[in-house]
Amino acid sequence: MNWRHVYHLGLKELSGLFQETVLVVLIVYSFTLDIYTTAKAQPETLNAAPIAVVDEDRSQASTMIVSAFYPPYFVAPRLIDAAEMDARMDAGLDTFSLVIPAGFQADLLAGKTPDIQLNVDATRMTQAFTGSSYVQQIVTSEVTEFLNHTRTASSSPVEIVIRSRFNPTLDAGWFGSIQSVILSITMLSIILTGAALIREREHGTVEHLLVMPVRPIEIMLAKIWAMAAVVLVGAAVAILVVVQLLLGVPIIGSVWLFLAGTLLMLFASTCMGIFLATMAGSMPQFGLLLMLVLLPLQVLSGGMTPAENMPAAVRFVMQFTPNPHFVSLSQAVLFRGAGLAEVWPQLVAMAVITVALFALALGRFRSFLR
Repeated sequence: MNWRHVYHLGLKELSGLFQETVLVVLIVYSFTLDIYTTAKAQPETLNAAPIAVVDEDRSQASTMIVSAFYPPYFVAPRLIDAAEMDARMDAGLDTFSLVIPAGFQADLLAGKTPDIQLNVDATRMTQAFTGSSYVQQIVTSEVTEFLNHTRTASSSPVEIVIRSRFNPTLDAGWFGSIQSVILSITMLSIILTGAALIREREHGTVEHLLVMPVRPIEIMLAKIWAMAAVVLVGAAVAILVVVQLLLGVPIIGSVWLFLAGTLLMLFASTCMGIFLATMAGSMPQFGLLLMLVLLPLQVLSGGMTPAENMPAAVRFVMQFTPNPHFVSLSQAVLFRGAGLAEVWPQLVAMAVITVALFALALGRFRSFLR
């Protein structure tokens, strides 16, 4: 093998890539703005949820309940009558509508258990799921304070001390930013490599390569190292600048170990990109194949959904792909500060899968050039 051929062909790939404005914009966006917006859009706690109250009792107890809903979790409650409630819910003006019936305070003082109706707009899934428990806690707390003249919680024989490790503030944006980096690495490495090969076929430069004194493995390695280098640089910028500097996410482990794992992942995913490109006749066909492959790889990798929640058959099949091992390595290194002694099984698994994918893609690529 002539490594000078690999080097110069890789430079040719980089030159062709930087002439594609759309792909360059996609790379910059994926490793900057996309990660930032994904982290900021992660649902953390209830925020500014609109709530309306139908207070038919107008008592001290109902007033305490109404006054307990305040920013930042809720907007200031809007007092409405029963006739307005359905219309406002239909128009999407309120996420929650609380109905306090007449005689509410009198029933409480009489030792009865009055009902309070809570209407929830379930189309706003995040607010509906989190906010319903918030409303229940607030109502219970205010009623308890009204009856007992104190907010003291009932005593328990056991005190649970919660220690949230690796993410003390339970900020979902920390996890979301890292997951977005992982998804961008997988997506771009497959897209860029496959697009480079299809672009050569559409421009007719594949025939030029066939008459040159280069071997298929040299052409394939050139595409792999060129596109992997671009994605690797983008991943480093995303971790060091966007995640750490702009989002303020603390990286506990070694960034160099993460990038080493990223390099193995890139080698495997670029091979997948070449394999898919040899099966597609055009860029639209490549896009359709990409949807069939990329979406399962991302959803079933263990990043979006815990692997423990998946069927055993799915977990078994996914072990033969590099994505679950890369997700496990990335979370262990970046969040838990794991070292080489802890993540070497993932590195070995990714290396074995990479060799297999490279052999498969090379065989397909040779048939493609004939």
